[in-house]
Amino acid sequence: MSDDKTKNVAIEAFKSYLTQHKLRKTPERYAILEKVFAMTDHFSVETLHAALHADGYHVSCATVYNTLELLADAALVRRRTFGRQPARYEKIAGISNHHHLVCTRCGKVREVKDQSVDTLLASMKFRSFKPAYADLYIYGICSACSRKSRAAAKNDTANKTNVKK
Repeated sequence: MSDDKTKNVAIEAFKSYLTQHKLRKTPERYAILEKVFAMTDHFSVETLHAALHADGYHVSCATVYNTLELLADAALVRRRTFGRQPARYEKIAGISNHHHLVCTRCGKVREVKDQSVDTLLASMKFRSFKPAYADLYIYGICSACSRKSRAAAKNDTANKTNVKK
């Protein structure tokens, strides 16, 4: 689905959600929704708030947070917590299922798609429970942090050798 079509579907879904729950359809909520669907990666409340301000749209952090909670309830975004990092959000409407690789050193998050994992999860049956979705976070060290560690270890070894001479 194209980005514009996905955004339009999300706007209609949000309108329906607001109507169903008897909530106001404010310009601020729609501006936040538009900015969310312009984001290309995981984002925090602060990142979204700053992006809105940069575009000249001034809303409070509380409005951004509350609207994100509404978008999560409407199944248009999902709140993610990667390790000890602050919560981040990602749009889920129109996005295929994916999993996350999380670096425990720098905090970088990379999305990965693996059909075999999806197939395994879909084949699992749970007694008296119907799963809606599954999250898979894989924690480890990214290649950039591994290179830095190897370079630091190599420098330490070289410095110790030079001190002994």
